[in-house]
Amino acid sequence: MELNKDYSEASIKVLEGLDPVRQRPGMYIGSTNTKGLHHLVFEVIDNSIDEAMAGFCSKISVTLHIDGSITIEDDGRGIPVGNHPVAGKPTVEVVMTTLHSGGKFNSGAYYASGGLHGVGVSVVNALSEFLEVTVRRNGGIYYQKYERGKPVCEFDKIGKTSKSGTKITFKADPQIFETTEFSYETLARRFRELAFLNSGVEISISDEKDDKSKTFFAEGGIVSYVKFLNKSKGLLIDEPVYIQGKYEDILVEISLLYNDSYNEAIYSFVNNIHTDGGGTHEAGFKAAYTKIFNSFVNKHGLLKEKFNLTGDDIREGISAILSVKMNEPVFEGQTKGKLGSSKAKTAVENVMYNYLTDYLEENPSIVKRILDKAIQAFRAREAARKAKELTRRKNALEVSTLPGKLADCQEKDPSKSEIFIVEGDSAGGSAKQCRHRKFQAILPLKGKILNVEKARYDKILSNNEIKSIITALGTGISKNDFNIEKLRYHKIIIMTDADVDGAHITTLLLTYFFRYMRQIIERGYLYIAKPPLYKIKKGKMERYIHDEEEMEDFLLDSGLVDIEIDELPEHRYKEVFKNILAYDDLLNKFARKGLYRPLMSELAVYEGLNASNFSQEGFIEDLFQYLKDKGAFEHYKNTEIEYNYEFDRYNIVVESETKRFVFNTEFMSTPEFKELRRLGVFVSELGSKPYKVKVNGDVKTFDNVKELITFIEERGKKGLSIQRYKGLGEMNPEQLWETTVDPERRSLYQVKIEDAEAADELFSLLMGDIVAPRREFIEENALKAKNIDI
Repeated sequence: MELNKDYSEASIKVLEGLDPVRQRPGMYIGSTNTKGLHHLVFEVIDNSIDEAMAGFCSKISVTLHIDGSITIEDDGRGIPVGNHPVAGKPTVEVVMTTLHSGGKFNSGAYYASGGLHGVGVSVVNALSEFLEVTVRRNGGIYYQKYERGKPVCEFDKIGKTSKSGTKITFKADPQIFETTEFSYETLARRFRELAFLNSGVEISISDEKDDKSKTFFAEGGIVSYVKFLNKSKGLLIDEPVYIQGKYEDILVEISLLYNDSYNEAIYSFVNNIHTDGGGTHEAGFKAAYTKIFNSFVNKHGLLKEKFNLTGDDIREGISAILSVKMNEPVFEGQTKGKLGSSKAKTAVENVMYNYLTDYLEENPSIVKRILDKAIQAFRAREAARKAKELTRRKNALEVSTLPGKLADCQEKDPSKSEIFIVEGDSAGGSAKQCRHRKFQAILPLKGKILNVEKARYDKILSNNEIKSIITALGTGISKNDFNIEKLRYHKIIIMTDADVDGAHITTLLLTYFFRYMRQIIERGYLYIAKPPLYKIKKGKMERYIHDEEEMEDFLLDSGLVDIEIDELPEHRYKEVFKNILAYDDLLNKFARKGLYRPLMSELAVYEGLNASNFSQEGFIEDLFQYLKDKGAFEHYKNTEIEYNYEFDRYNIVVESETKRFVFNTEFMSTPEFKELRRLGVFVSELGSKPYKVKVNGDVKTFDNVKELITFIEERGKKGLSIQRYKGLGEMNPEQLWETTVDPERRSLYQVKIEDAEAADELFSLLMGDIVAPRREFIEENALKAKNIDI
């Protein structure tokens, strides 16, 4: 390697304006994957929420467009439109193109703000293919457009209005992001949370691709929020307790409810930021609640026996929302996951003391119910002390307390040890024969473990399979006894059959770990084994493929090697072709019904098509002529436009020799056609037909998507030998080692908690006692189910 000795003043590169953001986007939004993509939207909507918190905004709308762009609009004051006194150019342009600019740096502009770094909207601008800002303010409408952070027109007044507010439309830059497709569900979940936390603010989201929309409005604020979180649980209290108050300059809101579960769920927020790591405000809540409740119980002599009730006992079954709004909060770490402001603890305690004591005095029946549950929790905790004896590690001087069916490993260093929790004695026997005894332990389970969502500590501890897990892992189980430092293995691998029963056992184990050993998941120690479905060979290369999706990815990767497509950036190849494969498969399904490819492929990409257009004669006539010109009707003997008098709308009718199809509002609203429209956006990224592809310098031309996809697939399969594997239960020890146990060749899925609130709700819904929400969930997701035993 030749050293470059020329290091001078010219070697220092200065990145100006927004160039640093495009050069190192991860420093500003965390990553360029889906999480970073959605962070762009959150940065923009946080500005609207700050306007709402300041009392100037009541409605926010978000629209996902078919071309992949997104619009966020609010009815706030609007960004100031005059020239900036220091920069000497329009303030809007300063905000959009300058880092660390905005009203958050002026303590008088916003009382409490979630975004304190002032890089939000300028970063969004820098990372967008284009961004358009429209401001309604001072009786005028003002507009400016940017491309990749740079203005492409002057900031100018384009109209008059009596309204105020800001509208921002942007499209994430495919040169930066791995994917540019926003998730409706991800955005809706955050907007729902924001609506709950900001009472009286209406947040709506609509998706033009799928014709779906939702509006979130919680007049009840966090009271509605805590009710929502408990909708799939049995309640101990009919109505939530609501506490609100102000201490000095800190606003405190608390809403709590008790359910019949055996867990506590406290969700804390500071200026709408979810502090999943807790902090001083949460510590203040716990300390004050325990002290106030115990003082009330002792004052009125409600305990007939002497119980030493702890905070954990009193909070069993509690579900609470704690929201603090304050000026200039201090967070621990860059992620704002934990509040460090000591003043917040004092504020929460002060507000609770002023309200909660009176509430307990006025509601003795509720106190009794909470106390009865706390006493039961105390007794269960006493029973859980038995688990302490299960935590000892075997050594030369101790009698072994490890379960008899555990085949332990020789390694004593937890960081080098792993344990397989295996379904059934048969697979367990094969695993014991093929494992590496030095560092791999095997624990077979007989049948299905207890559903811990419906059971208490004492019942859990009487379950033999759970006792075996507790004993083998060595951490203990109860809140006071659980010690993650005593964990005997830093890889805990759930290994079950790839069938419905195996999935159920995995779910029961995940429920157990989430509810009672969550730190194991949080530290990244829990995994799920994934036995492969295929083994592929090509020359000297061998590889295991674990499911159909991975096989598709592999064939795409192989098929796209040494290919160039002028219309498409290289880093977009994979995502675009993966979606085009799904598009092609959907076209095949339509064709089997008699709706042939030329017709459906043209409908999929026709601009502006939606269900409402069928009431417009001109639009339908244009569409009909377009389809005719494109040869989309070639397989049909008759085609016509038909007027429906009953519903005052137009239909396009096509007839083959045996079938008649009507394209109308109902057809456009079907999930299949909506999905075809969504996937059609990716086809448009290839440019216009015929599609041209360079392969090792030679240009190949394809008349349609089908020809192109077939070519890519054939390239991917060329020279491949494919072997399909059977399920885990039918593997012999050699196969099990080769595919699932050998660290050099296996695949493991690490279990992580990305959204604790959503995970808590899902475990309660699927594993709890309340039937109605579970039925609703099954009905909504029935079409997504793949492996069903009937």
